[in-house]
Amino acid sequence: MGRPTGTGCVRSVTAGTMEAMNDDLAALSARIDRTNELLQRMLAEVAKTPSTHAIFVDAGYLYAAAGRLVAGTEDRRAFDLDAEGLIEALIDRARTIFADSRLLRVYWYDGARRRIHTAEQQSIAELPDVKVRLGNLNANNQQKGVDSLIRSDLESLARHRAISDAALLGGDEDLVSAVEAAQGYGARVHLWGIEAPEGRNQAEPLLWEVDSQRTLDLDFFKPYVSRRTAAAYEATAARPTREDVRFVGAQIAAKWLAARGRDSLAELLPGHPYLPGSVDQDLLVEAEGLLQYSLRGQADLRRALRDGFWEHLQAQY
Repeated sequence: MGRPTGTGCVRSVTAGTMEAMNDDLAALSARIDRTNELLQRMLAEVAKTPSTHAIFVDAGYLYAAAGRLVAGTEDRRAFDLDAEGLIEALIDRARTIFADSRLLRVYWYDGARRRIHTAEQQSIAELPDVKVRLGNLNANNQQKGVDSLIRSDLESLARHRAISDAALLGGDEDLVSAVEAAQGYGARVHLWGIEAPEGRNQAEPLLWEVDSQRTLDLDFFKPYVSRRTAAAYEATAARPTREDVRFVGAQIAAKWLAARGRDSLAELLPGHPYLPGSVDQDLLVEAEGLLQYSLRGQADLRRALRDGFWEHLQAQY
């Protein structure tokens, strides 16, 4: 009997190898399918997660540029700034620009001697959705440390994916590093500027680095900046109670419903608790006329006024 040629063994080995390869390919395909399924789930979750934005305000730039634009001076002592009304207007503008995004908060950066809040800064800090961060103010009334605070917050929020977009109201070249730090973690930085009567009031290197630029004009700031003159109302007038102001807010809501119509005011409801800047300013001016008392810088009374307005409005719908 002759010796086996080995062909059968070769065929057997080849068949076994092919079978093992097929098993490996099947297992690999199954793993790929599972990975794709997980990725699809992750993408679906990301799609359902709303974007988040924050507003960063360099108050030194704001006071100087807005004061120059509206009042013709950069001296804070020469004009009044309705910070509460302006912040509401900035929030409203951001809501329009970032339509599918939610607000994290407004960061307000200013200087103070020994980093102790002034009365105005304290009233701003008490506003909802606002975080006041203070740098130092030197003997020449120059802010120190504000840029580093902005960079620290921008970088931290971007690194932790707390924001997808940052609206930065400022103009200093030192903010370039803050922009780069946030962009390095995937956040988009949008520079907001204030119209300059002549030339520019923002550094070119900063303009080059940001993802988009917008300029807020004279009409935007006019309702919130005014030169200091004789008091509009007697300083001796008694301060109204919160209930008095709340009642006036409800009165104005009732008056507006009769004059402007239900449809017009119903459009405000989705924005609760915020009012568009122009509407909020009209409410403030009319309330001050009825009360014969200035509510500027009176954060608690301003909130009571809005509360009364909203309570009456919501009761009608």
